[in-house]
Amino acid sequence: MIKEIIVVEGKDDTTAIKRAVEADTIETGGSAINRAILDRIRLAQERRGVIVFTDPDHAGERIRKIISGKVPGCKHAFLPQELAEKRGDIGVENATPDAIRSALANVKTDYEGAVSLLTWEDLIAAGLVVHPDAAARRLEVGKKLGIGYCNGKQFYKRCAAFQISREEFEAAVEQLDRPDQ
Repeated sequence: MIKEIIVVEGKDDTTAIKRAVEADTIETGGSAINRAILDRIRLAQERRGVIVFTDPDHAGERIRKIISGKVPGCKHAFLPQELAEKRGDIGVENATPDAIRSALANVKTDYEGAVSLLTWEDLIAAGLVVHPDAAARRLEVGKKLGIGYCNGKQFYKRCAAFQISREEFEAAVEQLDRPDQ
């Protein structure tokens, strides 16, 4: 049984989570999160803790951002898009139980007011911003770090929020740059 309550988008996501692990969920009902849902998430965070586990798409990232802004200190589970896709549909409900368990085993905690352990120049030097293949490189490094895909500015913020160390960052970039990987 997972102690924290897992926040998902809908009923199908809850079904997929329950196939993979024993856990309680809160369903946001999509991207139009209302005050009542945020109040439930806030109470869950105070009592048991929360893991935000939304779809790896634009709507899921929007929900994640709203929750993070309104309920500080949440944990986050990230699922790579290719592990959440079925016949062109992207969502947690399409992931295998193993993929869900792996994402939950690698949760990251949002640390409010975190000072980045990396600089913007580190991202430039790694080719994660201001580079012709920056988006593809961020996708791969985000997978390796377990923080998901996002644009350059959000990537920098996530590295700070999840306190990604220079060592973790450099190891992920090094794996990306190895020709055998």
